[in-house]
Amino acid sequence: MTQNPDNNSSEALRGLLNTAVKDGAGKRRWLLLVGALAALLVGIALFSGGGNGTTGEFITEEAAPGNLLVTASASGTLQPTKSVDVGSELSGTLATVLVQENDVVRKGQLLAELDTAKLKDSVDKSRAALAAAEATVMQKQATVAEARAALTRMRRVSELSGGKVPAKTELEAQEAALQRAVADEASARADVTQAKATLKTDETNLGKATIRSPVNGVVLTRKVEPGQTVAAQMTTPVLFVLAEDLAKMELQVKVDEADVANVKNGQKATFTVSAWPGRKFPATIQRVGLGSTTTDNVVTYKTILQVTNDDLALRPGMTATASIVTAERSDVLLVPNAALRFTPPTADAAPKRSLVSRLIPGPPSDTKKRPAATAQKTDEARVWVLSEQSPQAVAVKTGVSNGRQTEILGGDLKAGMAVITDYQEAKK
Repeated sequence: MTQNPDNNSSEALRGLLNTAVKDGAGKRRWLLLVGALAALLVGIALFSGGGNGTTGEFITEEAAPGNLLVTASASGTLQPTKSVDVGSELSGTLATVLVQENDVVRKGQLLAELDTAKLKDSVDKSRAALAAAEATVMQKQATVAEARAALTRMRRVSELSGGKVPAKTELEAQEAALQRAVADEASARADVTQAKATLKTDETNLGKATIRSPVNGVVLTRKVEPGQTVAAQMTTPVLFVLAEDLAKMELQVKVDEADVANVKNGQKATFTVSAWPGRKFPATIQRVGLGSTTTDNVVTYKTILQVTNDDLALRPGMTATASIVTAERSDVLLVPNAALRFTPPTADAAPKRSLVSRLIPGPPSDTKKRPAATAQKTDEARVWVLSEQSPQAVAVKTGVSNGRQTEILGGDLKAGMAVITDYQEAKK
């Protein structure tokens, strides 16, 4: 085991002193021993650097008024404010496709047309069926008129003959014939209504064969070519994707659950896209979703930002990183967050003793440990300031924070006070 030379020297010197005292040497010998001891102590102290390190220092920063901006970051994609999928409800072959991607279209403009030969035949067939049904109604009307006239004559004869002729059974049979004729007329009229509905359906299908734009906008995607067969079965096939107005877009971002409580409708924001490095685009919070989405155990909330795109620099699908201003303060007292986290060091460990102090006993020391500074017992936040080179706690009431600085709403802290942010021990 390696021995400490300072300890060995101390033991040797103490032994010399004890021997000198016991032997009762003369005054000269005593002075020589004391002088040798003093020289040895000075040499050892110089060699070991005195055994004491220099004291540490507190790092401070001045509490000063300023402006505070609190933001929340989120990422997402740009989308049109209104995107419309234009499809076909009918199956058939596309005869013509009249628009390309990026074409500006107006509401009602013809985009494409299916082959309408079969649809036109269906319309003609329905019109013929309607005409036949209307003719049948005319026939039934004539039958009703005939039966009513016959019944009128028989009733007149019965009155003139005093009920002797015609027989009662003949009169009842004629009344039943009139009722059947009226019923047949009603049935024929129903057939006319049905034929009209069939004709209207066929005419509607013929109209749907011509695919028109439902909105004013621009063609984002064209998914078909002339001659292609469209099969409308369980789902409607999408032929075109239209954006209503790219001058106004929306940014759909995912806000983390830690920030969503501070994100409100109407707040201002800025965002950047890779296509335009260094340029910040303004935006406004339009809607904060209530439903959450969990991805890789991270809970986020869909938030919509309204974006103005007058110069059409932004395009649908661009990835954007937004910075949402959740709080803004002007001319408030600010302190660094490190000051709120700082706690002064305590004198828990016994101080290092020099070689001289180890050799020459000092007065009895107080075994009670005293803290370097007394902290106030309070649930409020606090900072520490230097008072006569000793840290003193100051209770404060905090406001919002941007992660680097915190707003001070109340307390005894004043502007210009130097708050302690750290303690740094000097090099030994």
